[in-house]
Parts: sequence; C-alpha cells; structure tokens
Amino acid sequence: MIAATAHKEDHTGAMTQVKSSKNSLKTVLKAAMLPPLRILAPAFENARRLWAYLLLSSRVAHPVHSSVVVMGPPEVRGTGNIHFGADLLLYPGLYLETTEGGRIEIGDNVVMSRGVHVVSRSIVTIGAGTMIGEYTSIRDANHVRDADGEMRTGLHSSTPISIGSKVWIGRGVTILPGVSIGDNATVGANAVVTRSVPTGITVVGVPAAPLKAAREQGAA
Repeated sequence: MIAATAHKEDHTGAMTQVKSSKNSLKTVLKAAMLPPLRILAPAFENARRLWAYLLLSSRVAHPVHSSVVVMGPPEVRGTGNIHFGADLLLYPGLYLETTEGGRIEIGDNVVMSRGVHVVSRSIVTIGAGTMIGEYTSIRDANHVRDADGEMRTGLHSSTPISIGSKVWIGRGVTILPGVSIGDNATVGANAVVTRSVPTGITVVGVPAAPLKAAREQGAA
C-alpha cells in the first residue's frame, strides 16, 4: 500500500514537471514569436484575402471587380454564372451554385456573411447595399418527385427570387422560390420567407409575416 502510494506520488510529480516544462516552453515561444507575428499578421491576412479573391475569380464566368473583399474562398458549384458588383464584402463559408440556366446577380456594396447559401436554376438578384446575415439560404428551385415518387432522380421547378436594395436579412433566414423583397425591407432572424415582402416592411416568423401582424397573432 505504501509502495503504491509512493508510485502514485512519483507519477503525479512527473506529470507536474512535464506540465511545468510545457508551460515554460509556451512562455518562451510566446515572448519570442508574438512580436514578429504582430508585425507580419496584416501581411499574411492581406495575402490570404488576395488568394481567396483570385480563387473566386478563377471559378466564375464573369470578371470580379478589384474592390471586392473576399475574407475566405467561397465554394462555387455549377456553371459559375455569377455577376458581382463593386465594393462587396464576402465572408468565409459562402456557397454559390448555378445550374442549368441559373444565374446570380449581386449589386454594389452588398455584404454576405459567413455560411450564406445562394442556389439558382432560374435567377437570384440581390440589390445594392443589401446585408445578408449568417447561414441564410436563398434558393430559387425546389425538387419535384418523379413518377415513382423519387426526389433525387426527379426534376426541379424554379421561380426567380428578387431582393431589393438596402434590404437587411437577419441570421438564419430561408428565402423560398418566387419571393420578391422590396427595397429597405427587413427580415428578422430565422424567418422563413414564403411570400413577397413589400418595400420598407419588417417581417418575422415562420412563415414570415409583417411584424405588427405577427405580434397581434402571438397575443391572440
């Protein structure tokens, strides 16, 4: 029993020494490397953004304006029929897909946050000055079951989506085919937009409804 206790104490002591050594090494490396990293970090970040911009430019069918800031390489699938405006801010995790005759048109000064998905088999237009929150999904097509009820081998139906200028779309919004959102409208976080939204209106909820109506319905 005494021997077992002594062995345990020796093991604990050895682990403490190893941990102390690792902490000392971290302290030394931190003191040595942080100053140059602070100097070099902006250059590395600029290089990373430039690389992301070049990758995006190589994957789409139309020129990307030099003012577009690409924080991380978007995933581009399909035909690459995507038109970008000027002065865009594109965050990492952006997914853009165009298939068949689909195209995506993005106006000037648009912000597309992390994880936004835009998929088009018809046309998706996003007006100037619009801001799109994280993980929003914008898809202008739906699956159609084939004669055997299969989804994967079936066809698609598609209807254009139009998003106006200076629209604010919150985090986690879903915008379905055929929807038109007017200028200066606001879509609350996690809303599912199934019908068109008039100019200047704020909509929230599932399905999305004007804010006042949604409040009245919740109180009923």
